[in-house]
Amino acid sequence: MNTKQTAIDAYLARTAAIHAKLARLQQLADDHFGHDPDAINWGHVGDLGWVDAALDDLLAIFGGEHA
Repeated sequence: MNTKQTAIDAYLARTAAIHAKLARLQQLADDHFGHDPDAINWGHVGDLGWVDAALDDLLAIFGGEHA
């Protein structure tokens, strides 16, 4: 049996891992990232600013539009 991984196998595995992480990120966003909406402070806003910038960086890697 040949167990040598091909590039497409690795690509598809990483794509699946990314999709799982995106789904988890969506779940977290839907739940206010685990924060009580009535207790949001500027630190939380700053954290989301960092996340927003990191997502822009990732989109730029693949030629996506900035929001």
